[in-house]
Amino acid sequence: MKQQTWNILTATNTSELNDAFSVREKVFIDEQGVSSDLEKDKQDATATHYVLYDESGQPAGAARTRHIDTYAKLERVCISKELRGQGAGAALMKHIEHELTNQHVPTAKLNAQVHAVRFYEHLGYSICSEEFLDAGIPHLTMKKQLIKAENPAH
Repeated sequence: MKQQTWNILTATNTSELNDAFSVREKVFIDEQGVSSDLEKDKQDATATHYVLYDESGQPAGAARTRHIDTYAKLERVCISKELRGQGAGAALMKHIEHELTNQHVPTAKLNAQVHAVRFYEHLGYSICSEEFLDAGIPHLTMKKQLIKAENPAH
């Protein structure tokens, strides 16, 4: 089986930002029935947005990050239905984690839809909350240590 390749970018212009929003709309609003006023919020203005393009150059994945205190919160992580289970989500997450590590962010947190918990566990995230509803969908908060504490022996 041929290895998929994706192009993952930090959205730096309106076109890339709109590409990220188009994937989010398709996954969260069209597929999952989330209200558009909940899906797009005021945090979009200050968040860092990522977009994953498939081999044909079409937007097929998206996520955003926000820096909160000493951690980064990953939000609106989504992959188009056609690419799920092919490694696109893991590639997007690893790209974002690499970016955050380069920014010296020690911890990543996210609110995972319950059906996606195993996916995040495979990437090293662990559950750190009770189940709760967000936009009517059951979620769990998960976190991952991106940077280990400094070794004093250095």
